[in-house]
Amino acid sequence: MTEAVLPHPRENYGLSSWLTTVDHKRIGILYGVTAVVFACVGGIEAMLIRTQLIVPNNTFLSPDLFNAMFTMHGTTMIFMFVMPLNAAFFNYIVPLQIGARDVAFPRLNALSYWVFLFGGLLFHLSFVTGHLPEVGWFGYANITTKQFTPGPEVGLLGSVIPKGLQYPVSGTEFWIVGLQLLGLASLIASINFIVTILNLRAPGMTPMRMPLFTWVTLITNFLLLLALPVITVALFQILLDRHFGTRFYDIGAGGTVMLWQHLFWVFGHPEVYILILPPMGMVSEVLPTFSRKPLFGYPAMVYASAAIAFLGFSVWAHHMFTTGMGAMATAIFSAATMLIAIPTGVKIFNWISTMWGGSLRMTTAMWFAVGFLAEFTIGGLSGIMHASPPIDGQHQDTYFVVAHFHYVLFGGSVFGLFAGLYYWFPKFSGRLLSEPIGKVHFWLTAIGFNLTFFPMHFLGVDGMPRRIYTYAPGFNLETWNFWSSIGAYITLLSALVFFYNVFVSLRGRQKAPADPWDARTLEWAIASPPPAYNFASLPDVQARDDFWYRKHEAKTFKPEPEHVHVVLPNPSYWPLIVGAGITLMGAGFLFAYVLTFIGVAVTLVGAYGWSFAKFEG
Repeated sequence: MTEAVLPHPRENYGLSSWLTTVDHKRIGILYGVTAVVFACVGGIEAMLIRTQLIVPNNTFLSPDLFNAMFTMHGTTMIFMFVMPLNAAFFNYIVPLQIGARDVAFPRLNALSYWVFLFGGLLFHLSFVTGHLPEVGWFGYANITTKQFTPGPEVGLLGSVIPKGLQYPVSGTEFWIVGLQLLGLASLIASINFIVTILNLRAPGMTPMRMPLFTWVTLITNFLLLLALPVITVALFQILLDRHFGTRFYDIGAGGTVMLWQHLFWVFGHPEVYILILPPMGMVSEVLPTFSRKPLFGYPAMVYASAAIAFLGFSVWAHHMFTTGMGAMATAIFSAATMLIAIPTGVKIFNWISTMWGGSLRMTTAMWFAVGFLAEFTIGGLSGIMHASPPIDGQHQDTYFVVAHFHYVLFGGSVFGLFAGLYYWFPKFSGRLLSEPIGKVHFWLTAIGFNLTFFPMHFLGVDGMPRRIYTYAPGFNLETWNFWSSIGAYITLLSALVFFYNVFVSLRGRQKAPADPWDARTLEWAIASPPPAYNFASLPDVQARDDFWYRKHEAKTFKPEPEHVHVVLPNPSYWPLIVGAGITLMGAGFLFAYVLTFIGVAVTLVGAYGWSFAKFEG
């Protein structure tokens, strides 16, 4: 007989329970909601950009404000929307898919969220100070030097901080420190997920029985672990140049601006796969479920995902074909860029083969998954074009690159994320999103997205440079810019439809069953939403797609017992305190160095309390 579980603090719903939570599911919800809020901010910035470009010689935004908007938009959407929304799925779904009760380090998991939240807020504090970064999401040297972005004479806290401890606020500092904190959050999370997947799988879940979403989570977090230290070093070099007089990027002192490009793109190209691999994993769960077939070529899909990650570190300099690297380097990176299309093509053909001959159920999640295939393929084809140095030279720094980039990261990542949201929303909330409203959302998104970004191919071929705040009439640019902006407004409308769908569904009284889709993986074997302890007894995995196997082949599926005694980690304020201390350490480089010393003290106190606090209760 199982013992009844006693009320546990992790099952409370007050504010303090969210501030102290170490439950991977709640942390996933916090990541997801925060990412969506930042997406709204980044979306508004995108609408300001497209409004400025809707007609020639527009004065809606000043040149400086336009530069700030595309810097804020790019940085926000990449580091504060897509990456943390992927992390939301990692947190909520992966422990359930592998039959675990939580992640390996629950408090470290909470710390990663708080550092992410505070880093994003600190970055956006530049709106309050009025000193927005204007360096692009790529921050090319020497734009980031004090010579070009010096900042004002007095910092925000100048009235209360002694002058010897002040440092002038600059938008570039907000960009540097914000990215450092966001990178630290991702680095902490990556270690946690790697250890969780390698060590906490249920009995019988061998690596080749893991769901593909769990596989791409493991691969993505290895990418983060290897790529983030590179951008961390590069950002520290900028900070040292600006604050302590070093000359890493000063040509006159023997430095080189090309060093930044190499360091940034050694991180930046794996970053593309950090953003796209998780949605690929989501699509790999959605397509088999709604095709009522196993994923075609599962082993090949696993190896292709690993090959994409490995090759992702060998192609960074295809962003630098126009920098004069030399014929040999250009040829090597061109060949590597073409090679990476092979594992990507394997995945696309396997997804198509999964649907081929299946009994298709065209739910909203399925529509977004099919849309992902179409849009990502278009982005991939234009990417292959850029593997050719002569074509890349023609397209470099034009709107053709903007079109390619967004077909990969909007048509790919965002469509895949919406497929995952519609698919797992019942598991998150216990409610089903409306299918009729969802289909309206899909078609508005598809129409708005393609109308926004497909004309940019033509703008790029016609020679329109990216990152310019306006353009003159008479160069065949007006029509395509007009329709591109109209498409952006339609995309905004589609987002409003999605939020309406979420609002209506959460207010609805009808609850979703534990397994509304007749799904294949273990997260659907328990209630929706899951209890705090996830599984009353850890599953004994007997096959790939074990839940499907037990339901339809072995006929051995039994519901979870209603009463169980499980010891869970205690809630804790210490991750929040440590996260606040780390943020203060970074804030010292924005406002006053004394804040850095305060941050060190807060971090040490938090770490001491964390070390001696009771873990389980």
